[in-house]
Amino acid sequence: MPQRLHLVFGGELVDPSKNVFRDVNDIDVVGMFPDYASAYDAWKAAAQKTVDNAHMRYFIAHIHRLRDEELEASSTEELS
Repeated sequence: MPQRLHLVFGGELVDPSKNVFRDVNDIDVVGMFPDYASAYDAWKAAAQKTVDNAHMRYFIAHIHRLRDEELEASSTEELS
């Protein structure tokens, strides 16, 4: 069974209508989670802490979608 990793992160946006961070050095990495349900709970908690700032946004990235287990490994993955 493949692992379905999810990354929760967020930060202040330049404009609330766009997904462009004001300063990528200030991105808040909440953490990596083994399933969507726990990622959603972490996302919701982080978002609620910053509800008064309209420029703050948190996201859930589906890390497992970045990998295709059927493809051959890249040269960097083969390094020990």
